[in-house]
Amino acid sequence: MYNPIDIQKKILDLASNDSRIRAVLLQGSRANIHVVEDEYQDFDLLFVVDRFESFLQDRSWLAQLGTPLVQQLPDEMELGRDLAVEKVSFTLLTIFQEGYRLDITLFPKEKMSTHFQPDSLTVVWLDKEDMFLHLSPASDSDYHVQKPTQRLFNETSNEFWWCVTNVAKGLKRGEITYAKEMLETVVRPVFMDMIAWHIGAQNNFAISIGKSGKFMQRYLTEGDYQTILSTYSDAALSNNWQALFVLMDFFFKKQREVAAILNFNYDEDEANRVRQLVDTMYALD
Repeated sequence: MYNPIDIQKKILDLASNDSRIRAVLLQGSRANIHVVEDEYQDFDLLFVVDRFESFLQDRSWLAQLGTPLVQQLPDEMELGRDLAVEKVSFTLLTIFQEGYRLDITLFPKEKMSTHFQPDSLTVVWLDKEDMFLHLSPASDSDYHVQKPTQRLFNETSNEFWWCVTNVAKGLKRGEITYAKEMLETVVRPVFMDMIAWHIGAQNNFAISIGKSGKFMQRYLTEGDYQTILSTYSDAALSNNWQALFVLMDFFFKKQREVAAILNFNYDEDEANRVRQLVDTMYALD
């Protein structure tokens, strides 16, 4: 594999010798002291540049960083892009043959005062014009679990209890692909929101559980963590029913606990009615 120090040197050699590159910022997980470094971490980089268009017209500069294996250019794609949104920067996502991945965002220096959005996970690697002397030390504060309002708590709870009926409907019809997509793309996000709020409330909303809850195990009991894992089922119909029942029970438990900690009201009748409905659907021949 590669040595991260060697990659950093390649990047800084390129930036130091190219007068168009005025600053290099490291962002993302490699700027986060709470994340254990490994060889699979991306290098999330922001280059503040002069003559922005010249980097796009001639992209040979990228070869100084290695030999690309596969690349994606999201700002040149229609897939997943809102074409109505003005793009100021340009991002090149590249995995190199040596195994490292660089996600480089080119940002025009002249747009700094109007379009630059600070990120708490930022380490300055190079600053030729002292533009970033004011930056605080890198922290994950921008990614801390946010305390919900009563309204958001209510609406999230309602979304969960409304949409689990669609999962049950799909399972009752034997439509596994529909049921699993409904659970994972609609129900799972609000389920995870409730888990995040429970963890946040126990930690003064001063922690991050990472994307998709990847760090949540740090803050959960082993029993709770294993319960959550048991809600990720295979394709067997019976196992999906069991996962759904566990999901509902665990959500209701955390819904009550979050409400108690934050002094929120919660709709116990709604949860009980939906649980009874799903039980009835399951029992029907």
